[in-house]
Parts: sequence; structure tokens; C-alpha cells
Amino acid sequence: MSEQGLEVLDSSLQKTHEWLNHLAQLGHLEKGDAYKVLRAVLHTLRDRLPPEHAVHLAAQLPIFLRGVFYEGWDLDATPIKLHRAEFLDTVRSRLVSGRFLDPERVTREVLLTTAHFVSGGEMDKLRHCFPADLQDLWPELLQAH
Repeated sequence: MSEQGLEVLDSSLQKTHEWLNHLAQLGHLEKGDAYKVLRAVLHTLRDRLPPEHAVHLAAQLPIFLRGVFYEGWDLDATPIKLHRAEFLDTVRSRLVSGRFLDPERVTREVLLTTAHFVSGGEMDKLRHCFPADLQDLWPELLQAH
């Protein structure tokens, strides 16, 4: 039983586990790797997005994931213009795992997981913030809603 007033934290932790479970199942990942993948892709998305869009995305994340999303963010340095290869290289460099995780595959899986929990309108706005060579990471999202 949670202490009075801490229900919001319990709820956020539960929702975070739902995100991680969804991603782990989708990507056939251990839950620890699912967290590492989610963190790497969310940070790369955040740094590529115009700040106002990053803030709108963060507002739809559970409180715990919102903290992860904002961790280390240099608002003055965003958006960082990354094309497809640079974006995926950034995801790869942020993946700290004992095994190889394909950055394109995990990026698609994080986007699908995000689409499962975030409104379709928000996902569509995010997709349109990216250049065409990155927008094709979103093809399955129309089916996710």
C-alpha cells in the first residue's frame, strides 16, 4: 500500500513498467536492455526535435520516463540536425549493452511502443519534424493505433 500522496509515483512506475514490458516483448529483449534501448532512442529523438515538440512528447510520458527523457538535455543545443545515418549512429553510440542491438530495428520498436501509449496526433506531429530519410522509420505506426 502506498503512502498518502505517493500514488502518482506508484502509477508512474507501473506505467513505466508497461512501456518496458511492451518494448521487451516487441523486441524480444530482456527488460534491462529494453530500458537501455528506450533511453537511447528517446534521448536521440529529444535532441533531434525542436524543443517545443520535445516538450509536448515529454508531457505524454509517465513521470519516471519524463525524467529519463530530460536527463542531460542541453536545450540550447537543440535541435541537432541529424540525417538517417547520423541519427542511427547516435542511437548506436548511446546503446550500452553487452550484446549488439541493431539501431534501426530498436528505433522502430521504440517508435511503435511510443505510438502504443502516445496519441496518434502527437506521433504524426513528431514524424513531420524529421527529414524524409528518417520519416520511413515510422511506417508501421499507422497500424499501431
